[in-house]
Amino acid sequence: MKFDLEQLNQLTHNNLTGHLGVRVTAASAGELQAEIDIVQHHLAPNGYLHAGTVVTLADTACGFGCIANLPEGAQNFTTIELKSNHLGTAREGTIAVSARMVHAGRTTQVWDATVTNKANGKTIALFRCTQMILYPKG
Repeated sequence: MKFDLEQLNQLTHNNLTGHLGVRVTAASAGELQAEIDIVQHHLAPNGYLHAGTVVTLADTACGFGCIANLPEGAQNFTTIELKSNHLGTAREGTIAVSARMVHAGRTTQVWDATVTNKANGKTIALFRCTQMILYPKG
C-alpha cells in the first residue's frame, strides 16, 4: 500500500475509525499524521474529550503507519501492546496526531505518537504501541 492517502483513508469506512471521523492527512516513510474534528460523540459524560477517542486516534495513526511501512513479504499486523499518558483535553475543534516509527524489525514495529490540540498546539497525549508483523502462513 505504501503512502497512498486515498487508500489509507478508505480503510476507515464501515468501522470504528470511520464512525469517529479519523482522517489521514499525511504519510511517509516511518511517519503518519491524522486528525479528528471533535463532535458530541467524542466526549465523555463529563463533557471532556473521552480518553478512548484519543487512544483510538493514536492507535489508528500508528496502525496505518505500520500498514504503510510493512516489511517485504508481510501481509498485515496486529497491536500487541499499547500505552498512553493523557496530559490535557479539548471540548471542541480538531485534535491531530503525529505518529513516528521508532523500531522497524522483521517481526515487530514500535510506534510513538503525540496527540495535540490543533488550535493551540498543546499536547493532549503521548502514546506508544508495539505491532506484531504478520506473514502469510506456509
